[in-house]
Amino acid sequence: MKPLFSALALALTLPLAAEARTWTPPQGCEIFLTVQSQGCRVSNHYICSADPAGDQWRADFDQEGLYFRSRINAETEWVESFEMNPPQRQWLDAGRADPASFSELLATGLDTFEFTLSRDSGIGSRVTGFDRLTGNSITVDGFLLEETEYEALEEHESGEVRGNRGHEYISRELRLFFSGAGQMDLGDGEWLPYSGAPLDILKPGEKGFGATQPLYDCDPLMTEAPGNPAIIRARYDG
Repeated sequence: MKPLFSALALALTLPLAAEARTWTPPQGCEIFLTVQSQGCRVSNHYICSADPAGDQWRADFDQEGLYFRSRINAETEWVESFEMNPPQRQWLDAGRADPASFSELLATGLDTFEFTLSRDSGIGSRVTGFDRLTGNSITVDGFLLEETEYEALEEHESGEVRGNRGHEYISRELRLFFSGAGQMDLGDGEWLPYSGAPLDILKPGEKGFGATQPLYDCDPLMTEAPGNPAIIRARYDG
């Protein structure tokens, strides 16, 4: 819920490795989608037989490897996430004042949300905001993606306030959110732009399915991926 990429980073694409690496999900789980996005990120979406029906996981990789995993439920509520470096778990508290609802967004074009989060660190936070369909859409590899406008504010118990706003995409077919172009405020009042829009959406059997190497906007001189909104906006990105 990383700093943002420069014009130089946007112009560079990391070459494919001689042998493409593929990711093996945890036991009892199966990858159903791989998404190559702007901002030097590749995500493997997977489901696990032990989870409630409708739950989905996403594993995000940058140039250094796996750095983030998150789980959503059938209404695309962000349920929990795991950051790898440093290790941290974050989860959705029970008793949400206004649960996020994918069904409501589809039915009315607008969904508001208000919920609280807990962390291993012991510092909780409150999140408020909305998702709204704009009426615009794009198609990526045969998947129709409808554009949304969103705003989200996270207020930490420590007094820190972080904000996000911009556009994302949803797939009715997959019941997923995908990142788009937006801005983030990390608490200093300065709104910084980012973009993580999907460029390749790959199904089982397609070349690149299960990949762990991001392909777009990666700078070989950088030690970590630029501007990944998933760290800033865990659920809000699906």
